[in-house]
Amino acid sequence: MDYDFTTVIDRTPFDSVKWQIMREANPTVEPGVPPFSVADLDLANAPEITEGLREYLLDAVLGYTRPTDAYFDAVIGWMRRRHHWDVERDWLVQAPGVVPAFFTGIRAFSEPGDGVIIQTPAYYPFYMAIERNHRTLVRNPLCIVDGIYRLDLEALEEAASHPQNKILLFCSPHNPTGRVWGIDELRAVADIAIRHDLVVISDEIHFDLVLAPNTHTVMSQVSSEIAGRTVVCTAPSKTFNLAGMSTSNIVIESEDMRERFRSEQEAQGFFSLNILGYKACELAYTRAEGWLDGLLDLVQTNKRLVADVLGRQLPEVSLFDLQGTYLQWMDFRAFGLSAEKLEARNQQQAQVFFDEGHMFGDDGRGFERMNLATPTAAVRAALERLVGVYKG
Repeated sequence: MDYDFTTVIDRTPFDSVKWQIMREANPTVEPGVPPFSVADLDLANAPEITEGLREYLLDAVLGYTRPTDAYFDAVIGWMRRRHHWDVERDWLVQAPGVVPAFFTGIRAFSEPGDGVIIQTPAYYPFYMAIERNHRTLVRNPLCIVDGIYRLDLEALEEAASHPQNKILLFCSPHNPTGRVWGIDELRAVADIAIRHDLVVISDEIHFDLVLAPNTHTVMSQVSSEIAGRTVVCTAPSKTFNLAGMSTSNIVIESEDMRERFRSEQEAQGFFSLNILGYKACELAYTRAEGWLDGLLDLVQTNKRLVADVLGRQLPEVSLFDLQGTYLQWMDFRAFGLSAEKLEARNQQQAQVFFDEGHMFGDDGRGFERMNLATPTAAVRAALERLVGVYKG
């Protein structure tokens, strides 16, 4: 099937969050300019999903529902086919999103005041999940070594050794830096977690979005011992642009941990997902794999374009190798601008709307995160505006 990865979808009529944020930031933004911020796609959904939902809605009664055998088969089949991971049906717990899932996990596996370790710069809801649940934020900053983000395993070991620190909230592939952790790195993290009795909540929402030649290993695949203390958070949302369906699959092998997680969900009044979320996930995992392959090709193309244009015309911007996700992490610190002035220059003068690095913590100040899951022509136009402002 031919897929449309060239048409920019103006999502303003559909109340898209990032299009609203863009127009609030710059009400005079020119027509046809898209944002490159929030991690969803300005692309038409896979037709296999929209057509399948249309067919389903002809007869469906939109009442209370629960996951069907077909739903479970679709999820289990996807994990086996795309990740070589044999997931049992009993291990699957549904949640209305990966973010709600790690909020739930933090409440289920720690007490107020306990420490939760994160690698920074970090996806900004990580900070929210810790602070709004009255846990203690424990930073384990990543290190930049030869232009590559690395885990500081020595500092992680030290942080994990404190008995008040109960959870490692891990991100794999890492958002915002785009790193795909190698198996040796994952084994080292797993060994530390095991030695110090940490629960690992592994946000792997981008695990389908790994760019060749990189390969992703699910944390629970590292060893049976780490699998018994890990909550793996997955969803079709980033992969297939289904965030609005609020559907995720949380894989918890430990029966005790599953029961604690479910009890916390029930305490918050959650019992089931919405009926269209179940169906959209099933359709994505059984019919739309070819669309995903096309999306990955698009991201590779855009990655090369950004590297080429900025490398030749704006070498002051340092790029980090995008290994996974569709989010290009870029270092603008060479220009000597404050985070506020950097944001203003990009949004008001260049009319390029990134996710600002400071959103990801102090380690992100002076950086920008660019969403590359958008038509190549839009990326090229944004780069031209950016170069024009900084070199003009």
